[in-house]
Amino acid sequence: DKYGSSNPVVAWIMKGFASALTALVARAAPVSIHEVGCGEGYWVLSWNEEGYAARGTDFSTQVIDIARENSGDPAAPRSVFEVRSIYDLRAGEDRADLVVCCEVLEHLERPDDGLKALQSIVDGHLILSVPREPLWRALNLARGKYVTAFGNTPGHLQHWSKKSFIALVSNYFEVIEVRSPLPWTMLLCRPLPAR
Repeated sequence: DKYGSSNPVVAWIMKGFASALTALVARAAPVSIHEVGCGEGYWVLSWNEEGYAARGTDFSTQVIDIARENSGDPAAPRSVFEVRSIYDLRAGEDRADLVVCCEVLEHLERPDDGLKALQSIVDGHLILSVPREPLWRALNLARGKYVTAFGNTPGHLQHWSKKSFIALVSNYFEVIEVRSPLPWTMLLCRPLPAR
């Protein structure tokens, strides 16, 4: 559990991530939130406790089962946690004032298709985060992790610097704020006006 880690370095890093994300959510001022790639549901459950109408989707049945267990109701309504790939988002039922997609795009073989899918469900704002490269891999190497893969975390197929990630996202969204909690790039975006 990275959010409950007793390791002081991990705790400090996660505090920075949480602080940046919380500030961007507050700036977006949503009523509804959809977290795409919600994992075990940590943020969705936190946002619901804060009074937002939050829901989450993830491609993994296993993690959605854990999210439902974490909610205290393993049979939690599908309106809260649902199994769905980013590529299969549905413009009607998956829309929200704020869409959050953290630590997902670096795992995708087709990140442009993922961003297009996100475009279809964002009513107001989108928050994205990805590992900031090459810093991410350098930090992995510094702690002796994934040395034979030159510090690349297993499953990370895409690698962006802050500049290159902003350039990619700007093809699909207007980037209105950039945060850099170590070692991530986090963006608050709005849909681009229709052309």
